[in-house]
Amino acid sequence: MNIDYRIAFDLAPVGLALSRNRTIMDCNQRLCEMFGTTREQLIGQSFLVLYPSADEFERTGARIIPIINRNGTYADDRIMRRVDGRLKGEAFWCHVTGSALNRDEPHESGIWCFEDLSERRPVKAELTAREREVAAYLMQGLTSKQIGKTLDISHRTVEIYRARLMRKYKAATAADLVHKLLTF
Repeated sequence: MNIDYRIAFDLAPVGLALSRNRTIMDCNQRLCEMFGTTREQLIGQSFLVLYPSADEFERTGARIIPIINRNGTYADDRIMRRVDGRLKGEAFWCHVTGSALNRDEPHESGIWCFEDLSERRPVKAELTAREREVAAYLMQGLTSKQIGKTLDISHRTVEIYRARLMRKYKAATAADLVHKLLTF
């Protein structure tokens, strides 16, 4: 039996994108639906259009490099933004997994998978870029020291961001915060 990989790519139940130097070279219909846009609008665009800010795009790009160099893949939960349509600009949680075709040059070319988590984890509080990063790592179970090392900031700075998150989510403890991040 012949498998038509183009049909599999196009009809996958998750958003898929092929990249070259952080530019979208191809994508499937599910990715377009997720971001409220069309394939024609995304092809040739920088992934920057999917991020809440240019700063987050740059920091995520820098964070990806050593992990892909080491593992060949990268995955995280992050807040992304809808590009167009009636929900234009809406922030939503997204699980992103990627694989580089060349581990030594992670941004050269790769395949990326996007899963919309908004039904399970809606964005309830307006967060800064750094708060979103800290929240994503807290949901992965990392300690303040581990988050600080990953983000190249002090663990005390991470604790300040965690305290801000606790106020915004009205969480009494760090465990309560993680619970609220995962369920709200």
